[in-house]
Amino acid sequence: MDSEGHIVESMQSAMLEQGLPVLTAAAVRDIIGLGLPEAVKTLYPREPEGRRAGLCEAYSRHFVAGNTASLELFPDAEAVLRDLKAAGYNLAVATGKTRKGLDRLLAYNEWHSYFQGTRCADETQSKPHPQMLDELLEEFNCPVEQALMVGDTEFDLQMASNAGIDSVGVSYGVHEVSRLVVHHPRLIIDQLMELRDWLVVDGKAITVKS
Repeated sequence: MDSEGHIVESMQSAMLEQGLPVLTAAAVRDIIGLGLPEAVKTLYPREPEGRRAGLCEAYSRHFVAGNTASLELFPDAEAVLRDLKAAGYNLAVATGKTRKGLDRLLAYNEWHSYFQGTRCADETQSKPHPQMLDELLEEFNCPVEQALMVGDTEFDLQMASNAGIDSVGVSYGVHEVSRLVVHHPRLIIDQLMELRDWLVVDGKAITVKS
């Protein structure tokens, strides 16, 4: 889901409301992928904890109040999820969003049925700590060698590396490719169908070994 613009707009509106210096869109993009408290602390490390908590609350309110319909799916997103699930892959979400926020977006897109497991930043430690992935591996009883993390931020790929999991970087998301390759992804994709074609042969899941 292409949520970058909505995140930036919501955060900048919250900064303005809270009387904080309004940071650039580039600065906000840099923290996408982190849990909200960690993101706000990164943006305003010298602000008191109470002031940062106020910004978190304001951001959440602006994000929800915004136009959810503007969060468009990336091309082929649903088709790729459908094909990966049909091929036999177990699909999961590891996100910097809160549980409430993730459930709201999954319900909006009617996507709950695609994912067998989900973890959110308010349930575990924030990316790039590996706890989200560690818990999902345990839930699925899945060896690290059989898992793959797909992400568009350096926090996604660093989390995968910290968990000992292979990763795939997405070139058209939040962070530039130069920041993704530092974490040695198996490949960088420019469109989601490349992921489907790499993982599915004749409608079946294949084993991609390190």
